[in-house]
Amino acid sequence: MIATLLGKKIGMTQVYDAQNVLVPVTVVEAGPCPVVQVKTVENDGYNAVQLGFGSQKAKNASKAEATHAKKAGVEITPRVLNEVRLTEAYKGKAGDVITVAVFAEGQIVDVLGVSKGKGFQGVVKKHGAAGGPAAHGSMFHRRIGSIGMRQTPGRSWKNQSMPGHMGSNNRTVQNLRVVKILADKNLILVKGAIPGANGDDVIIRSGKKAKKA
Repeated sequence: MIATLLGKKIGMTQVYDAQNVLVPVTVVEAGPCPVVQVKTVENDGYNAVQLGFGSQKAKNASKAEATHAKKAGVEITPRVLNEVRLTEAYKGKAGDVITVAVFAEGQIVDVLGVSKGKGFQGVVKKHGAAGGPAAHGSMFHRRIGSIGMRQTPGRSWKNQSMPGHMGSNNRTVQNLRVVKILADKNLILVKGAIPGANGDDVIIRSGKKAKKA
């Protein structure tokens, strides 16, 4: 069974768990994900499946996308495609549908997503720099300060903290607990926050570094 699903972040809320404790959770619409392609060691050199999520209008789908989905027996062209590596050959076939049933309440999972973009930012916000004097007249409130030496080595070091683009990075949050599963609505409620804004695509998988009890 594939313990990975593509999904979409819906937002955050609070629920009571089995011990009647109020828990902050993120709601993820996970699946259903059709298997669009099966890869094997014999044909492709490794075992994997290509999962789809969501749907797009026929007029927006390219001919290649539509044909690829039709070949797998998927009636609606998925909006998102993502490949999942497997340790052994997939025992099913293209056209199978993976649902939230692959997860269980209380299970530890990892969530992969893209962090929120914050545009071009200075060193105070991006790197937590202290900045200069805040008094009037200093003209050095939120600047970076010295970034190198004069003679030795006579250049700025690599990876020097500088102003620049912030956010929009691939991020993985590990060891999140599945608090509740709403199978009829394809929703998974995981404890805590996950990367991205509401509506962003995410990947939820079984925890690779699950904490031992």
